[in-house]
Amino acid sequence: MEFHIRSYGHPDAALLSDQVQAEYRSRFGYDDFTALHPSHFDPPHGLFLVGYDAGEPVASGGWRAQEYDGLGYADGDAELKRMFVVARARRRGLARRVLAALEDSARDAGRVRMVLETGVMLPEAVTLYESSGYRPTAPFGPFRAYEESRFYAKSLGPDGS
Repeated sequence: MEFHIRSYGHPDAALLSDQVQAEYRSRFGYDDFTALHPSHFDPPHGLFLVGYDAGEPVASGGWRAQEYDGLGYADGDAELKRMFVVARARRRGLARRVLAALEDSARDAGRVRMVLETGVMLPEAVTLYESSGYRPTAPFGPFRAYEESRFYAKSLGPDGS
């Protein structure tokens, strides 16, 4: 498995983003309508990774910087977006590797907390995040009023606290 930093507008990032949206539609009945722009993931204010297996894009994830804005974000937040592993590559630890790389990148960029929103229809995601040290946090962002949404945060301090 090789990871490459890609623009969110890169064809492989777009391919995986389309696939994660299809997954959301099948599980929730709607897309993630969060407004995203490729520049949101440009270093040093973000990063988007694509994982390749034998040259094929199979995993992705990114973070974008957030600051206090009245929608529940705090200064120094890094918001995790578009974590995804294609079905044929699941259960190999790829999501955990993407997550760790994104946390390291956000920490190196001076971010102090990683935040994410997921949903009850994604139990695999909930398990991944909770087993990786994420804890429930107050709702934030565009899905903060959705009952099926779950919100998590993790300190990016050296010891995770």
